[in-house]
Amino acid sequence: MRVGVLEILALPSQNIANSAYNSIFVKQYASIMPQVVAVWCRRRGHEVYYASYHGTGSVFSRLPADLDILFISCHTQASPLAYAISRLCRRRGITSVIGGPHARAFPVDCLRFFDVVVKSCDEVTISGILDNDYPPGSIVTAASGLSGLPSLEERIQEVRASSFYRLRRRGLVTIIPLLASTGCPYSCDFCVDWSTRYQHVSQDQIQADLEYVSRNYPGCLVAFHDPNFGVRFDESLAAMESLPSGRRPPYMMESSLTVLRGDRLRRLKDTNCVYVAPGVESWSDYSNKAGAGRSSGDAKLARVLEQFDRIKGNIPYIQANFIFGLDSDSGYGPVELTKEFMTRAPHVWPVVNVPVPFGETPMQQRLMEDERVLSKMPFAFYYSPFLVMRLANYSAVEFYEKIIDLLEFTSSAEMLRRRVAAAPSGRVAGINTLRAAAIRGTLVKFQRILKALKEDRALRDFHDYGKGRLPQVYEKLYDRMLGPYARLLSPADRTPEM
Repeated sequence: MRVGVLEILALPSQNIANSAYNSIFVKQYASIMPQVVAVWCRRRGHEVYYASYHGTGSVFSRLPADLDILFISCHTQASPLAYAISRLCRRRGITSVIGGPHARAFPVDCLRFFDVVVKSCDEVTISGILDNDYPPGSIVTAASGLSGLPSLEERIQEVRASSFYRLRRRGLVTIIPLLASTGCPYSCDFCVDWSTRYQHVSQDQIQADLEYVSRNYPGCLVAFHDPNFGVRFDESLAAMESLPSGRRPPYMMESSLTVLRGDRLRRLKDTNCVYVAPGVESWSDYSNKAGAGRSSGDAKLARVLEQFDRIKGNIPYIQANFIFGLDSDSGYGPVELTKEFMTRAPHVWPVVNVPVPFGETPMQQRLMEDERVLSKMPFAFYYSPFLVMRLANYSAVEFYEKIIDLLEFTSSAEMLRRRVAAAPSGRVAGINTLRAAAIRGTLVKFQRILKALKEDRALRDFHDYGKGRLPQVYEKLYDRMLGPYARLLSPADRTPEM
């Protein structure tokens, strides 16, 4: 068969600046599992066409028009484009299958558009789909956990097609994705991995993949896509330490603060870790993941600052992830604590996220029971700067006022001066300067929403009480975000089926 595998990373670009950013950076977000599916299909002797779409150009220029089956993977934000493509597949007689984060979170909604929905998969599951073992309308879940992933060498043609520029790498801008584990040992209620069993990739495979990078793409940046890297820290680091120090590729990873302690920091430095992004999440919740015990507020701030100070000097680029607007947030306290963290830790880049109730998480289930999910909001708005839920302790206007204040502080000239002075290198200072400029661009979007909320009572009622139909401002924005693909989705198609 002629098999297509498509990962959608972004909706169509809306302007030249957006296209340039997507072409340089967003294309580096390509996931591992679509590449793995391509390898599994190729192993069975099928003619496989793999592509990733990062919002630039036409989706259909990347794949043949006469496919027999098309596998699509995407995050929830990009799912409307996946739905539109599936509509065209049905017109052409192409079987359509969706997997990835959105399919796992919202399988019932996906079933309105796709022949088969895959919540989790392994090689046996993919073989069954190719053999027509699952009739149209099936929601498929693999019987066992994910194991036996193909090596990097086996999927390198997909990596080159997604991440390289005209199939050639370009220094540290080109990222090679690897996995040291799947699943997560924590159970944060907002996370889609909260119930996924943690599994470690074998030390031999990690070592072989790193050896392959070192031999064929020296100096290329490796990104570990683990939901939480380093839970089995000694095994992962031993694989890296097996390479001579001069041949260890630079790598980046996400981790809990509990992992980043003691002698481990020196080992991370010695193995060429250049970027780490621990989650602080909240000043009043998720403290076990941040290594702060049961502390909260000022006490948690003090402990977190101590930990980030220990990381400094061992890892050049440090990021901290926060979520503002959780049920545990109230008043101005969370904003002030985050500002204090920024002031006292200028060597750490803070990322402040908007809470999103992704499907099949405890957060989403609780919010659905309380009728706090804005059920008419299309999935295209399931990302910052949009609110798709009613908050426990803030009106929509209060939320946007506070997060705008926080982002203005983050990107202020004074904070940038502090970060440049604290940067361990000119490269890090340059990255922080670019990120501050990007936040100022994002601020405009937040400010537009706040302005519209203050001027439009119906919009405020929609956000604060879930009243009325989808506001016209979102209808128009949806059409603009989808571009020519918007005409393929009716108003009913755009309303999620929860």
